Amino acid sequence: MIKWFAAFVGFMFYGFRGAILGFIIGSIIDSLISSRRGGFNIFSEEERVTPGDFELHLLTLSAIVIKADGQVSQQEMDYVRNYFVQAYGKERANAVFRTFNDVVKSRELDERRIAQFLVARTQYAARLQIVHFLFSIANADGRVSQAEAGKIRQIAGYLRIGSKDFESLYAMFFKTTDNSYKILEIDKSATDAEVKKAYREMAKKYHPDKLQHMDEAYRKGAEEKFRRVQEAYEQIQKERGF
Repeated sequence: MIKWFAAFVGFMFYGFRGAILGFIIGSIIDSLISSRRGGFNIFSEEERVTPGDFELHLLTLSAIVIKADGQVSQQEMDYVRNYFVQAYGKERANAVFRTFNDVVKSRELDERRIAQFLVARTQYAARLQIVHFLFSIANADGRVSQAEAGKIRQIAGYLRIGSKDFESLYAMFFKTTDNSYKILEIDKSATDAEVKKAYREMAKKYHPDKLQHMDEAYRKGAEEKFRRVQEAYEQIQKERGF
């Protein structure tokens, strides 16, 4: 594929920033060639990102979040390493993590461009999982700092995540008195019928089956998110006695 060759050439001459630019330019060229052969346009909502594409872009977003509070936490680095070991195997993960170290050291990371790339090529459910993944990285050292949360909020905006969906994901990592209601995207004044309806809608939205085309590590993340929704509903059931 031309995009990978262009990414390699870009990296050789301009480092990681050049790799990203080369990848994007190469993708456009691949798209033009593909369209002439009757293939998909790379900006089609129907096309899916390959695992290789996700490696490059998730590494970049991970690095941005890890650097958000001015520190590079070993626990957060280890979380990313373990994710790739689980998703791709130890040998490939080691190679990926060497690249990841270079990404963390880079000072020129553009989350807006990466997000735009992903928005054009992924379903909404997959982008919700990306935000959850970023929160999980930030939480790997035991807490999500305000700087990290702010950066993830910014990335979520670039990924076109709705405000209610973001607050629901946020509530899964920041405990408050009305936490369960925020996860279900409802007010504490909601009726029992509204609570039940919200649970059905959230369970459908976050069901792991929506990410069957993704790798195993992503599906497990979806299962965790689905479990948080169930726990929130069970907590409200317990409080209200229905």
